[in-house]
Amino acid sequence: MSAPRLVLVAGEASGDLLGADLANALKELSPGARLAGVTGPRMAAAGVESWFDIEQLSVMGLTEVLRHLPRLVRLRRDLKARILDWPADALITIDAPDFNLGLARQVRKAGLPTIHYVSPSVWAWRAGRIPKIARSLDHLLTLFPFEPELYTPHGLSASFVGHPLADELAAGPDQTSARTLLGLAQSAPVIALLPGSRDGELKRHVALLGQTALRLRRSHPQAELIMLLTGERQRALAQDLLQDVAARSGLVLLAGQTRAGLEAADVAVAASGTVTLEAFLLECPMTVFYHLAPVTYHLARSLKLVRSRHVSLPNVLSGAELVPERLQQAATAEQLSADVEAWLAQPERTADYRRQAQRWRQALARGAGSQAARVILDRLAHA
Repeated sequence: MSAPRLVLVAGEASGDLLGADLANALKELSPGARLAGVTGPRMAAAGVESWFDIEQLSVMGLTEVLRHLPRLVRLRRDLKARILDWPADALITIDAPDFNLGLARQVRKAGLPTIHYVSPSVWAWRAGRIPKIARSLDHLLTLFPFEPELYTPHGLSASFVGHPLADELAAGPDQTSARTLLGLAQSAPVIALLPGSRDGELKRHVALLGQTALRLRRSHPQAELIMLLTGERQRALAQDLLQDVAARSGLVLLAGQTRAGLEAADVAVAASGTVTLEAFLLECPMTVFYHLAPVTYHLARSLKLVRSRHVSLPNVLSGAELVPERLQQAATAEQLSADVEAWLAQPERTADYRRQAQRWRQALARGAGSQAARVILDRLAHA
């Protein structure tokens, strides 16, 4: 086929990274390709014409989404019209499923091929979405190898393309360099505490991790204790929530150094989320915890919205409990500090964990952007 005209739609910063990687690969494989859509700065720098800025989609939380719903509905209507008027050869939506899958469904009804990049976490949460997802798309590009088979019974073809985070971390960790960068002792144990990135997570988790740090300081007086925060605003909020606990425990708060902190650490205590995959790929042993609002947790369980018996990606990938998971009442300072002690006391367990992390890093590092671009162009060529 002639050089394609493709619309790429990302909805948040992580999607902008994926979209830029994909755009660069599409341009390399099909130099005349025209790309346009909803972009962040990285996608725009990669040559995607910006029809709308990604910030117009970046809303989080139920109340914020409801407040912005009329504007989002208008944006989706205007975007659909522009896609069809351009006209595009295909729509490539990237993550942000709440907005993007609705857009894909409307565009597909109008006869345009639709491909979505990044499977929603149906293996963990709201598996009942799968039939609706299948009706919205012609093809799905997944980050994990177990995901395509979830969609096959519903008639949706899917391709595993690998995970870009594994591509970034393919060389593996360099603990010595990371400790030097952060000014941490080379010989002392380094223990990283990660409360999450959202304000609600910080408010639910920081005090718990502060008490965990106090326990760890008593048992490991020489240890380097670090709390990893995503930015300066989160660091300031965590400092306020900790009050004098940081000084009493010798806990150092680091902003914007999550990757280096995980690379430097001997063990981590991490709130459930994507960061658990990053820690795993960096071969950092961990215990995973999370506190949801009690009503939310019981509602999710009672309505059977939660599908997976594991919540952390290392356990989901391996199908076993590689790392402890402590949810709700099970996540106490006593339990979390005991989990850290267990990791530090069992070098053979740590060595086995790191071997499994290495295998998964190799399995997921496939050049995701290039793989995704090849699948997209091949499907269009044979449409």
